[in-house]
Formats: sequence, C-alpha cells, structure tokens
Amino acid sequence: MSSTPIALITGITGQDGSYLAELLLQKGYEVHGVVRRTSNLSRLRIDTLRLNPDLHGKRFFLHYSDLVDSTSLRKIFRKVRPTEFYHLAGQSHVGLSFEIPESTCHEIASATLGILEICRDLDYPVKMYHAASSEIFGAAEDFPQTEQTAFRPTSPYGCAKAFAAQLCDVYRASYGLFICNGILYNHESPRRGENFVTRKIVRQAAKIKVGLDHELILGNLDSQRDWGHASDYVQAMWMMLQHPSPDNYIVATGKLHSVKDWVQMSFAYLGLDWTQHVKSSEALMRPQEPTRLLGDPTHIQKIIGWKPLHTFESMVTDMVDNDLKLLTEKQES
Repeated sequence: MSSTPIALITGITGQDGSYLAELLLQKGYEVHGVVRRTSNLSRLRIDTLRLNPDLHGKRFFLHYSDLVDSTSLRKIFRKVRPTEFYHLAGQSHVGLSFEIPESTCHEIASATLGILEICRDLDYPVKMYHAASSEIFGAAEDFPQTEQTAFRPTSPYGCAKAFAAQLCDVYRASYGLFICNGILYNHESPRRGENFVTRKIVRQAAKIKVGLDHELILGNLDSQRDWGHASDYVQAMWMMLQHPSPDNYIVATGKLHSVKDWVQMSFAYLGLDWTQHVKSSEALMRPQEPTRLLGDPTHIQKIIGWKPLHTFESMVTDMVDNDLKLLTEKQES
C-alpha cells in the first residue's frame, strides 16, 4: 500500500467537503470524492480543485455514485482503497426534512448502514469519520450538551442522524471498526447553500445594501444555535482520525447566538437599520423547534487539542463580504 495517505469523501461538493478536500490536499493526501452524475457539471465549491491540472487526475479524483447505490460504492472502495473515509453526504437541511422525510431517512440512515457494511467487509482497516449532528439532541435535557447527553431529536433529519450515529457506535463496538462520530453543531461559511437561514440573511442584507431588494422575511428570530465556521470544523474531522483510538466528539464553540444576532450584525456591518427591512412570518416557522442547542467542546479540546480559530463576528463578516463581492461583480459584468 502506498505511503501517501488516501482519503475518500462523500459529499465533497458540499460546504464541508470542499473545505476538507482543500485541507487534505494541503497535507499531502491523495483525495477522492464521490459525486452524483447529473446533467449539470458545475461544482462551484470544488472547481478550483477540479480545474487545476496539477491536481485533477494526479492527486484529486472524482467518482460517480449515489449514496443508495451500494454496489457502485463498494467498487469505489475496492479501487481507491482509502486509508481514511469521511462520510459527509446526505440531505442536510433540517426544515426540508419535514417536507421530504422518506428521502432524508434513506440518504442519511439507510445509506450509512450500507456504508458500514462495506467498511466491515474490507480486507484492510480503514478509519471512518461519520458526520453526526447536534440535531440528534433536539429537545435536550442537558444544557450544554455533552457526548453523554441522551438523543431526543425533534425533526426527521435529527432522527435519521441519531439512527446513523448509533449504528456507528454499534459497528465500532461489535466489529472493532475505527469510526468517529463528529457531533457537529451549526457551522457556516461563504460556501453555505442559499437555502440556509444564515446565508439567506447575509445575502439579502447585501442585496438591500446595493439596492437590489428592500426586505428580508424570516421565521423565528429568537431561535438560538451554537454557530461556528466550517473551515474550523473540518480541521476537527481530520484530527479525530489522527488520534490512536476512535471516539465520539462534540464539535462546537460553546457560545449561543440567535437568528436576530445574525440579522443585527449583518445589517450593522453594512450600515443598515435591520428594523426597517426585516419581517417575521408564521409561514416560515418550523413545526417543532429544538430547545437551545449548545455544545460543550471540553472533550475534544482535552483529547485531541482542537479549538476554533474564528469568532462569531469574523464568521458573519466573512460571509457578508463574500456575498457583497459576488453581487458587485455581477452588477459590473
């Protein structure tokens, strides 16, 4: 087997996958990503890697498959023979999971089971990272939450993630697989999809600033989360797999902010009065909202020494600057 570490990533075209691919390439890895075959070949988050002749086809490779197609996934594992496997893919929008609960559960729960079976059947050991979520805690009894907090999900997405995370625990204990559950709290970046509330806020604030719109309609402004920067969180993923033994880790900042905090900071940064532009609509309220999800990162800080580099303020302004730049460039073109 080559001395060069080989990583396989599902969800490589997403926010976390693109940051993780860049991190691993910087560390000298050979990186393989699983992508769906579509008629649209645009994969903006990884285009800098895909279109780089010094990387693509040399240290960066893409393979076509689907999470529910275990046959093609098994072939990819046999061909690539990864030393590290990062399972990030799956329907990741909590609100949307209420509208498409079946496909959410298939992509997250059933697909993870199939992948665990593939890893169990390999003729060599592979280290696996599984992207769990703070949504597994939902109506948490503990505040803040730790790795020992009971699962009480309040959405189809949270239920599916809880099932997948517990499966990983079972396969680690029963078959001796090296599997880490990364229980990640909300994490954002300029690469966050436009259907997420954080990106919706900063993008709309930028539109109002340049005169392309005049209002922003949101759901519950008082909803609170523990928000961090995605680039910090993929560093935690990698660090988990470098530790000698597998474990479950909460990845969080340990600080709570509200949707209103996002709004106030985004608009103030652009010199705007948010109260003149922002409205709340009952139609955008979720059927059930989790209680305050606040992570306690003590375990990951103590065991592998991870700490976030970004503050809440730097993350918000980073995203606002990015959307303002995109809109300005579009207007000038």
